[in-house]
Amino acid sequence: MATPAVQDRGPVVLAVTVAFLGASTLFVALRLVSRIGIVKKVTLDDYLIVLAWFLAFGFSFSICWGVHNGLGHHETDISVEAQIALRKLEYAFSVLYNPVLMATKTSILFFYLTLSRNRQIFRWMTLANLIAVNAAGLALTLLNVFQCSPVGAAFKEVAPPTATCIDIVTIYLSSAPVNIVTDLAILFLPMPMLTAMHLPRRQHIILILTFSFGAFATAVDVVRISYLQSAFQIRLQELGRQDATTSRISEQDDFSWYVSLSFMWSAIEVHTGIICACVPALKPLAARIIPSILRDISDPNDASHLDYVKSSPQNLKTIPSGAAQLSPSIPREPLPSALHGNEDDVDMMDFLTTPETSWSTTNMQNSVLNTPTRSERPSTAYLDFYNMKEKKPMTKLSNKESLVPLALVTILFFMWGFAYGLLSVLNSQFQVVAGTTSGQGLGLHAAYYGAYLVGPLTVGRLVFLRWGFRATFITGLCIYSTGTLVFWPSGVLTSFPAFLVSNFLVGFGVSILEVAANPFVALCGPPEYAETRLNLSQGVQAVGTVVAPLLAKEVLFKNVLDAPSLVDFQWAYLGIALFDVILAVAFYYMPIPEASDEDFDEMAEKRQDINSRKLLNIPVVYITLGLGVFSIWCYVGTQEAVAGAFGDYIDTVSPKSTIGYFNYSVIGHTVFAVGRFLCALVEVFFKPSHILLFLFIGMIVTSALSMSLVGPAGIAMIVLCQFFESGIFPLLFAISLRGLGSHTKRGSIYLTAAISGGAILPVIMYPVRNAVGLQYSFCVNVASSVFGTIYPIYLILIPAARKQVDTLCPQRQSTLPEDKCVSPYRRASRIFHTAVRRRKDNDDNCTAEYVEGAKVTWPG
Repeated sequence: MATPAVQDRGPVVLAVTVAFLGASTLFVALRLVSRIGIVKKVTLDDYLIVLAWFLAFGFSFSICWGVHNGLGHHETDISVEAQIALRKLEYAFSVLYNPVLMATKTSILFFYLTLSRNRQIFRWMTLANLIAVNAAGLALTLLNVFQCSPVGAAFKEVAPPTATCIDIVTIYLSSAPVNIVTDLAILFLPMPMLTAMHLPRRQHIILILTFSFGAFATAVDVVRISYLQSAFQIRLQELGRQDATTSRISEQDDFSWYVSLSFMWSAIEVHTGIICACVPALKPLAARIIPSILRDISDPNDASHLDYVKSSPQNLKTIPSGAAQLSPSIPREPLPSALHGNEDDVDMMDFLTTPETSWSTTNMQNSVLNTPTRSERPSTAYLDFYNMKEKKPMTKLSNKESLVPLALVTILFFMWGFAYGLLSVLNSQFQVVAGTTSGQGLGLHAAYYGAYLVGPLTVGRLVFLRWGFRATFITGLCIYSTGTLVFWPSGVLTSFPAFLVSNFLVGFGVSILEVAANPFVALCGPPEYAETRLNLSQGVQAVGTVVAPLLAKEVLFKNVLDAPSLVDFQWAYLGIALFDVILAVAFYYMPIPEASDEDFDEMAEKRQDINSRKLLNIPVVYITLGLGVFSIWCYVGTQEAVAGAFGDYIDTVSPKSTIGYFNYSVIGHTVFAVGRFLCALVEVFFKPSHILLFLFIGMIVTSALSMSLVGPAGIAMIVLCQFFESGIFPLLFAISLRGLGSHTKRGSIYLTAAISGGAILPVIMYPVRNAVGLQYSFCVNVASSVFGTIYPIYLILIPAARKQVDTLCPQRQSTLPEDKCVSPYRRASRIFHTAVRRRKDNDDNCTAEYVEGAKVTWPG
């Protein structure tokens, strides 16, 4: 009887590892030839890439020798002696993996630092990334070194009874977000600077493609993660069938088989990173061997071929007219230092951009002739490596002009609504899988909203006040994407602290987005429609809150019932993180209008007589802002208290309901979204302060009735409460920003920080609920709603505040006096009655006047 063939993945692992080792060796050698033989200058990044190669060689050798000792075989097919050797080799390549990545990325970042002499923000970002790479790399390396306690237990077939070990696959999978975040940062960090450089087209394309090779390393990392996830799930299933901890073999049954492909892809990732790090340094070598690849004679902006043309008189006829003006015969002067600053910086930039391998004065002069002087360059509008022509301020845009930027920013509203919806479902699923208490569930919720107190007042304040809306959008999206990636180790480890951190980071990123997004929508366009615009955008955010739970419950987390299945959700968050990064890059290049403090002052000065009024010797605009902050704090707290108690409330008032909590929750979110769109429509006809008072009264009444009603009536009250909640926040935010002038951005920061009330009210409601019951605990919501109602009452009863927020005349720039302004409601009413009268008597003589651009006729 024939012996069954032994399954073996070893040959594939060995062949692929050796092939990529050879490829990285070739690229490192070519890099050294380029730097030593042609550039004749070796810098720190070159030494670091050589160090990375030596570490990668040791990493690859341990994998190859591991194949010799059974890596890729089933455990039952490996001898005891080979298993002991394999344990030592597994330990070796687990320890070497992070140092290789750390050395490679550090080499790339030191190379970036040579480009950042005169680019302060780029330099700061590079240094921050450098610190993150090395801090994370050192921590993960130490974690791998001390994966077992005592360390010697990692090598033994039978571990001592007192020894504890962390699985290698768990460490790798948990650290995956760090690699992806740093890979993406390294990939996109130089792109703004590269795309803004003045170069001939072919050189520009080649330069950008050269720095884009890092995308391959990111792609390889994603593939590697899929194999790690498969290995992790197999391990969890096998641990479920094993009882205790007699040996590492029993704990990691068939480890050598299912982890072999993961290690192979780790080797691919390591060597791909080294290859990508070497590609930019090969430009001088490529220019020496294949000079035509960097020359484009058909491009009149490319003067790099002129030396060649001059040396060949017969080619003079082929010189384009635009290039002929750049003839090397022009008298040359020394390079002005103002163009380049430090001489080392010139060397590196010339190394990147000059098509010739010779760094002669002729080529340097041609580079200067192709580069605009400092006086010719457009003024810097964003950060210090982005030039943008002066555009019309957002405060002066018409409704039509503001449509495109508003649509772009509204995407962000959908994103954080989607994030909130996913988090609500994910947190509930995590509590089921991890067996957390309701108090810990409140902690997860408080971490998300607690970030609103920290984010706007720290990072949000710094970026928003210094660099404006666009930079704040990009910063918020980057932090948001980082937070979503942190859900990976949370799911892998099923760790409550990790989930707490991930919730905080997502809330931190979203809070920074809100610092800029809400005022952008409110201020981008005619101010009389600020509330309407913000309610429409917030309505889209509410749609995201409806869509996300449906997608999560019915698709993403439908079968998430245990720890292995909880890991599956990581791909959804990987998609969200990558989309956030792409959106951040898109926002960098999109035509997003800005507004300075001077623009806001100019807008406020048009109503200076109203905005300068005082109450109790305090400017009324500051009192309006302060009360607005307090009212938002109360409102968001009430909203989150209702949302947090919604499921238990349904079970309490209607325990036999067949519809179920989740369906009622979808209904409530849908009603909330519809309410915001309705408020946007109603605000065209009624004063914002009156609408605000009506909505707060509705919240108070429905919250009070929810304390006593049961059955369908009680469910109707809590759903109606969500309807009345819908339009309050956009009204509060837009109204509170009016008249702040140069303090508008600071006002937005404080208003966004007030959203942190969502972390406090549910915590206050929790002990009341335990003491007197769920329904009676809604008295907390009633009280907070009453406190919030102080704001609209103030706006209506105080004349100075009433004029500040309600008397917005679209004709205020014309010669009409303030008391001649026509409200939107009165304008619509007049148009309607005029149409009716004209139909009754078409023969009446009419006179026409223009009211806010609409031609209205009045009976004579």
